[in-house]
Amino acid sequence: MIHPKIPLAQTVVQLCKLKNIKHIVISPGSRNAPLTLGFTNDDFFNCYSIVDERCAAFFALGIAQQIHEPVAVLCTSGSALLNYYPAVSEAFYSDIPLVVLSADRPKHLIGIGDGQTINQKDVFENHIIYSANLKLDLKDENRIPEREELPIFKSIENRLERFLGLQQGIQSYNEDELNKALELSRFKKGPVHVNIPFDEPLYETVDTLSVNPKVQTIDLKQQKIDQDELKDCIDEWYVATKKMILVGVLPPNQIEQQWLDELANDDSVLVFTETTSNLHHPNFFPSIDKIIAPLDSESFEALQPDILVTLGGLVVSKKIKAFLRTYKPKHHWHIDAKKANDTFFCLDKHIEATPNDFFSQFLPKISHVTKSNYFNIWDLVKQQRHKKHLAYVKQIAFSDFKAFSILLKSLPNATILQLGNSSAVRYAQLFNLNPTLDVFCNRGTSGIDGSTSTAIGCAVAKTKQTTLITGDLSFFYDSNALWNNYIPKNFRIILINNQGGGIFRILPGHKNTENFDYFFETKHQLTAKQLCEMFQFEYTTAHDEEQLETSLKTFYKKSKHPRLLEVFTPRTINDEVLLDYFNVIK
Repeated sequence: MIHPKIPLAQTVVQLCKLKNIKHIVISPGSRNAPLTLGFTNDDFFNCYSIVDERCAAFFALGIAQQIHEPVAVLCTSGSALLNYYPAVSEAFYSDIPLVVLSADRPKHLIGIGDGQTINQKDVFENHIIYSANLKLDLKDENRIPEREELPIFKSIENRLERFLGLQQGIQSYNEDELNKALELSRFKKGPVHVNIPFDEPLYETVDTLSVNPKVQTIDLKQQKIDQDELKDCIDEWYVATKKMILVGVLPPNQIEQQWLDELANDDSVLVFTETTSNLHHPNFFPSIDKIIAPLDSESFEALQPDILVTLGGLVVSKKIKAFLRTYKPKHHWHIDAKKANDTFFCLDKHIEATPNDFFSQFLPKISHVTKSNYFNIWDLVKQQRHKKHLAYVKQIAFSDFKAFSILLKSLPNATILQLGNSSAVRYAQLFNLNPTLDVFCNRGTSGIDGSTSTAIGCAVAKTKQTTLITGDLSFFYDSNALWNNYIPKNFRIILINNQGGGIFRILPGHKNTENFDYFFETKHQLTAKQLCEMFQFEYTTAHDEEQLETSLKTFYKKSKHPRLLEVFTPRTINDEVLLDYFNVIK
């Protein structure tokens, strides 16, 4: 087998292998050549070549999102590394294990005006679980050691012994740092950065390894639920007549059905879920804004919970956040093994456990003795809203709203839905989705910059068909995502093209002015047709309800190439249709 000659490169490749990191997403470069040679000449690894580093990082994130294991991205030195930052921040806030491997120049070549050179050490420090800055191998016995290395070896007088001792010390340090970074990414579920300096020559190879790195593990014991805190929760639960459970982003199958059933059958409990919660029960409230948006102050007071229990990642609905910040609960518990966001400025308990672990200890100790009509009142409201919703959808003109009502019903059972930010995920919130779907969206930072790349990474990682529903600005912003040789034939994109940033027409602003159209909505006449021709996507369009229904009849079926359906909606009425909706369902 071919290996890079540089011992440090061998160490990185072998430890990734020993840690079972199989997916390596590589962007081309010279400084990272030793690692590229090592990974691509070992059949253990699945290596992908993605030129655009921003797309590469989101592609890797999409794979990691699905397999729940670390995925590595590898780049050359310089600005290439900075293009990873949007995906790194998304991984940080979405708890996705991403390993950034960046090649770097030796320390003596940094800050002297060399090309493709920046200060790479700790460059992601505010959005990273751990940064490992590895040390350069000693090239030969004549190398002068760095000042901080000298005290360790004062007693060594022989030059060769001194050289070997220094190299062994550097090797040991690098192994320790790399082991720690890879372990933390896996067990703490987040991004880590490993910065790796290489000196020339970079392309030399050997047939045998000169290193034998050892796997080290970190003893990360799962936090046990504090029993006194659990008792306090039980006591507070018993006296409360209005409990609200609000679920943010969750991967599918995170909570056992028995606990969902238990919560759903408690008359004092409302379970609000979102499209990205991946939780379903007939008694849950999946379309939060349908309930919240039309309420007056008296109704808000009636909905105000005594206890708010939150779990999962970030919440999409701005309306539920505004409501709970104004009508604060007496108690707010957040259940999460890692972190607790004080989203509503009233957090009093962070229960450091997975939701499944907490409910398995908490709910068996609870009996439904509290008399309450909390659920019955709001369940009636939910049913009334749903009837008005159906009636409204039937009578509206073709628009974003109408298109989403048709598209979301068309998705095949047991497939994956990826949603773009910002309008796409918000429209999806208003509809009851097929419970067999797995739904994902980059809600860690809620950016539009990598939605398509993430969806493609997801499609590569899973055999299930993946469909991305996205808006035009999000799609065109990430159009380099299609510059990818690994897109499965069954991958589907549905592009809602309303000729600009339609969400800005919904937000407060001076719309229908030249300044608004140009700088906020950024209206355009772009289409995806030429991109589809370039990247070999089958391309179809729909301009009205009839064309959309016709296109969807064959859209998900087997094809020789991935497909894109571009749905054109009228730019100037979408906001009116949506805003009227909340008035009609009151």
